[in-house]
Amino acid sequence: MANLEADWRVVDGSLAAWFDAPSLSAGSELAGRALELEPEALVDLRANGLRLRLASTDLADATSSAARELGLTANPSALQDLSIVLESPDPTAVAPFWQRALAYAPGDDGGLIDPLRRDFPVRVRRADESRPLRNRFHLDVVRPSAEVDKADLGEPYGPFGVCHADPDGNEVDLVPGDVLDESAADWQAVFSAVACYRTTSTTQQRDLAAAAASLADAMGFPLLIDLRPGLVILDSGKDQSDADAHGLAIDFPALAGAIQGAARDLGAVADPALPRCTQVVLDAADIPAVRAFWLAALGYVPDRREDLTDIIDPRRLNPVMMFQDFDVSDTDRARQRNRTHVELAVPTDVAQGRVAAALAAGGRLVDESAGRWRIDDSEGNELVVVSGP
Repeated sequence: MANLEADWRVVDGSLAAWFDAPSLSAGSELAGRALELEPEALVDLRANGLRLRLASTDLADATSSAARELGLTANPSALQDLSIVLESPDPTAVAPFWQRALAYAPGDDGGLIDPLRRDFPVRVRRADESRPLRNRFHLDVVRPSAEVDKADLGEPYGPFGVCHADPDGNEVDLVPGDVLDESAADWQAVFSAVACYRTTSTTQQRDLAAAAASLADAMGFPLLIDLRPGLVILDSGKDQSDADAHGLAIDFPALAGAIQGAARDLGAVADPALPRCTQVVLDAADIPAVRAFWLAALGYVPDRREDLTDIIDPRRLNPVMMFQDFDVSDTDRARQRNRTHVELAVPTDVAQGRVAAALAAGGRLVDESAGRWRIDDSEGNELVVVSGP
């Protein structure tokens, strides 16, 4: 079981490994092998590698052996998971709002989880103190128009007419998406371009992933391919269907249409209700300073577009984070501790380095306990780094 200790880590309760790969097609070979071993495995395939999550250690060593045969090397330092924590005097009042907004399911810890295990969990914890003023954090969630209507969050407000608030005042911009293009009707434009295909066998699932990987590699596009039991999810990444965002000499709708044709030829059926894109938004008075902290703390990279504040997980496994201006004259709001914070779960052998990076980028260590560090950025926004199972 030597590879188990070398390759695999328990991160936020999941047994996970990341294997570097030179292309989507190379990674899809290991994805196919993993599904043969464990059809319930969760696979996140990227142009630079893939993450595998297994229900138990039973098949971890065999999966590692398959990776070695394919020439792929594990990189445990790449593993991390973000979650959003909401603190409320009455968690039972706010949780149903977020369950509808996100189309999440109740989790074992009393919080909410994405049923597809793609997006971050939302943990709702009890708070004793009153914090009535508006948060500096909010979420942007984009879903198909019909699903936004079904969420039934009430009358929206704000300059774009998409903002809603839970009973504590925590806000979400719930944005309706639309079909990407007439030639790619299976794809929804939800900030990302996303298509979700139902499959009836692991063979069909594997073949669709391989076909999508081959088509994307041929165009040089870093498509996101996530495999879940009975499902293949294809995702451009936020804004990456737009030429100014990806900066590549490609026609993304043409790629989406070609993948759609391959999916239909294989008998996969699109589910138009499932596409979703989420991002975390933070108001900041000094955006460059606050952004520098979160870049270092999360191990993110800047968006290539200089006019945007977005920061991005280089493996696109965790949500985009963006920053917008904070009204510095609102001193009461600035002094109020947020009701929302970010938790970052990392392997135990990575945690100290990540904490050091956050502190070097202007963070302040607020408190520390076994496997847990609470760090504030320069404006008091909280990150909690958690290590271990």
